[in-house]
Amino acid sequence: MQDVAVIIPAKDEADRIAATVKAALELPGADLVVVVDDGSSDGTGRVAESAGARVVRHSRNRGKGAAMESGAEAVRLLDDGRDQPRHLLFLDADLAETAREAAPLAEPVRRGEADMTIAVFSSTVKLGGHGFVVRLSRDGIKRATGFEATQPLNGQRCLTRAAFEAARPLAAGFGVETALTIDLLRKGFRVEEVEVPLAHRATGTDWRAQVHRGRQFRDVARALATRDPAVTRRLARLRGRRP
Repeated sequence: MQDVAVIIPAKDEADRIAATVKAALELPGADLVVVVDDGSSDGTGRVAESAGARVVRHSRNRGKGAAMESGAEAVRLLDDGRDQPRHLLFLDADLAETAREAAPLAEPVRRGEADMTIAVFSSTVKLGGHGFVVRLSRDGIKRATGFEATQPLNGQRCLTRAAFEAARPLAAGFGVETALTIDLLRKGFRVEEVEVPLAHRATGTDWRAQVHRGRQFRDVARALATRDPAVTRRLARLRGRRP
């Protein structure tokens, strides 16, 4: 049964997006790959389209949460007339050939055993996000729901359409994964972690990587602040200590 749509938010990933799209098209049950070109300047959208993806383009960078919503909306329009909406499998653009290993993420959702799955990478490649950002997200999720996420910032997730709609509007930017987990658990949806042998580009240590981590921290903190008053108070104390 062809019942899965793959959605790939992408910005400036022309070097890897073709391999990611081609691998995603091999996934069992996936007959649609939508790439959301989120304001790229390197031909990402053109390369993705040549590889077989449907492409949605943002004229400027709007962030990961907005890209996910645009991709899901494109799938909804393409699902018009289908008896059942497709499940939504979100993958990062830089997975390249390893994207073909994402099939286990969709299986619990397709079997009706989970409403959202979260990938746990079995690879030793380091995930994006410094330890303090991961801890912030993990601790916030646990405090809000009791659920202890192994890799809370992992963007490889499969959701039912109903779960996705229940989580809208999505949190901005890199806070989207943290907010998705909290919001769906609080609303009674079933969340399951699934180990998969995926790997993406390791986060570096140069100034660009540090800026990226700073943005991650900001977005995760904002997502938690609207869901946990304790985070708001803690951030206020931190701001108060600045010289």
